[in-house]
Amino acid sequence: MSGKPLRSWFPVSRYATPSPAHQEVFYTVPRAGHLVAGPEHLVARRHFPGHELILCRRGQGWVRIAGRVHPVRPGELVWNNCHHPHEHGAMKSDPWEVYWIRTEGPRLEQMCRILAVTANPVFTGFDHRAAGALYREIFGLMGGNAPEAPALIHARVAQLVALAFCARQRQPGPDVVVPAVLSKPVDRMRLFYFERHTVAGLAQLAGMSPTHFARVFKATFGTSPIDWLRRERISQAKRRLAETTAAIKEVAEQVGYGDRYFFSKDFRQHTGLSPRQFRQREQAEWRGGVAEGERSVKGAGV
Repeated sequence: MSGKPLRSWFPVSRYATPSPAHQEVFYTVPRAGHLVAGPEHLVARRHFPGHELILCRRGQGWVRIAGRVHPVRPGELVWNNCHHPHEHGAMKSDPWEVYWIRTEGPRLEQMCRILAVTANPVFTGFDHRAAGALYREIFGLMGGNAPEAPALIHARVAQLVALAFCARQRQPGPDVVVPAVLSKPVDRMRLFYFERHTVAGLAQLAGMSPTHFARVFKATFGTSPIDWLRRERISQAKRRLAETTAAIKEVAEQVGYGDRYFFSKDFRQHTGLSPRQFRQREQAEWRGGVAEGERSVKGAGV
C-alpha cells in the first residue's frame, strides 16, 4: 500500500457565519479546514464568494486560473479569487494535503491586483511554517465562541496576506510586487525626494515609455509616480516637523516644495492638519510622554 488515501477526508472542518458589523471592518472566515485529498479531489466553479488561501503541506496539486494551469508543490500557497472562474485539485499520482481558508473582507480585490494573482496565483518561497501555525490558530478560534475571536481571526488573516507579500517580493519572474524595472526610479525618488522629478525622466530610468511606465507603476503601487513622490515628501516633512524647530518654510524647501503655501495645502490634504497643527500635536504628545516617563522613574525611587 502507498499510504495515500483513496478518498478525500477532513481532519478539521470549520464553518462560521460572521455578523454584518464584523464583515464591514474585519477579514472574516466563513469556511476553513484541513483537507487530506484523495486522487478524485477537484473543485471547479464559475463564481463563488470570497478568496481562498490554500497552503499545500504535502503532495502536489494544481490550479487553473484564466485558462492557465499552475502546478502546486509542498510549502507553496495558492490564492484563488473565487469571484472569477477557477479550478483546483490534487495530482492523482501524489494527492496534496492542504490547510485552507475562505476569507472575505475589505480591499481584497485590490490586493489581488497588486500581487498579480490572476497571472500567478501560486506563491513560491512562502514561509509555510509560520503560515501553518496561523492556520491552526484560525481553526481553533473558529471552533470556540470567544467574543474577541473575530478580531483575532482578522489579525491572523492579515498576517497570511503579509506573508504572501513577502513571498511575492522574493519570487523571481515578472510578477513580483515591485518589478525590478522600477527599482531605479523608485530608489531615485526615495533618496532624492527633494529634487524635481517628471514622469518622463523616471520612465527613462526604467527604460520605458512614459505611458507604459505610469501604467506599470500604478499597477504595482496603486497610485501614480508623482503621487507616490508627494507622499514620500509628506512623510519626510512629518519627521522634520515633529523632531526639529525648523521654520515651516524651511521644512517645505527641505522636502522639495518651493512654495510654502502649496506645501501647507498638500500637507493638509494628506493629514487633515496644517503643518503647524501637526507639529503642535506631535510635540505635545512627545513632551507628555517624557513627562509621564519622568514621573514613572521618580515614582520608582531611582
